[in-house]
Amino acid sequence: MASTLHRVAVLALAPAVGYDVAIPPLIFGSATDGRGSPLYQVDVIGLGARAVPTTAGYGIQPSGGESLLETADTVVVPGTRCEGPRRHGRLDDELAAAWALIPPTARIMSICTGAFVLAAAGVLDGRRVTTHWRHADDLARLYPRVHVEPGLLFVDDGDVLTSAGLAAGTDLCLHVVRRDHGPSVANRVARQCVVPPWREGGQAQFIEQAPSVARDETVSRIRTWCLEHLEEDLAVTTLAKLAGMSVRTFTRRFRTETGQAPGEWIIAQRVQRAQHLLETTDLPMETVAARAGLGGAVSLRAHMRARAGVSPTDYRRTFRGPASEVDESEPAPAGASG
Repeated sequence: MASTLHRVAVLALAPAVGYDVAIPPLIFGSATDGRGSPLYQVDVIGLGARAVPTTAGYGIQPSGGESLLETADTVVVPGTRCEGPRRHGRLDDELAAAWALIPPTARIMSICTGAFVLAAAGVLDGRRVTTHWRHADDLARLYPRVHVEPGLLFVDDGDVLTSAGLAAGTDLCLHVVRRDHGPSVANRVARQCVVPPWREGGQAQFIEQAPSVARDETVSRIRTWCLEHLEEDLAVTTLAKLAGMSVRTFTRRFRTETGQAPGEWIIAQRVQRAQHLLETTDLPMETVAARAGLGGAVSLRAHMRARAGVSPTDYRRTFRGPASEVDESEPAPAGASG
């Protein structure tokens, strides 16, 4: 049984943020299948198997040393004040040697300032990432090849995932459990840990900022607003007006920050919202489509097939089982959007 478990290695680097280090063992360690069997094996790793001091004044005794990285399926780097990545843009020799042990197939995750370690290792070059908002400017300055999104809770870039600080690490780990094993497993973990089962990665961090917002942050603010109003008409002209920009400037800045045109990004968020509703509710397809801003069931089916490769009914069956199937044959109302 143990050999089939997904192995999670939590690489704690001194001085580590103790709160961050505790999140992956708690979330992944609480994930079980329907029979109560564990789905992950979690090890906290310290370089040389040494005790890891934390920023809170206590030490953490790791499960073992860097050799455990060699068999890891997922590597998580919690927040750290490790000098090389945080101040000098590089890994020191011991950390670089340890990092080289990670299999190329491993999924890589960071919580908070753990993103600096991933950036120093070259993992984040050309990728959209996030970190704690207090450190986002430092990350962007030290690693100019990294596209930093300072306002997001977490960013899922497939095999590399980054989160903001502290509690956002819980959101990221729950997201990964949900991605790996579906919402029912993730919801059980959330209930066990008494935390919300779902906060979208695009939800904004609670950021202290002056009343005048920097220009680049304005587009981030508009994206957050969009996520709260997906069911409304989000015309580019409306969004540009909210941002206080011309349509041309807004579109250019939006594409620079997200890699997508505004309309393309909005459709992707609407499909994600629809997927969440399909996974977690038994709402009729027309209602799912309306709440996600996709108009009607016909439009929902078209977008789900285009982006997920399956119909909404098949998607729901995958995550909730045949008992939750809802008839999606209702005709779409006149004027359903595409």
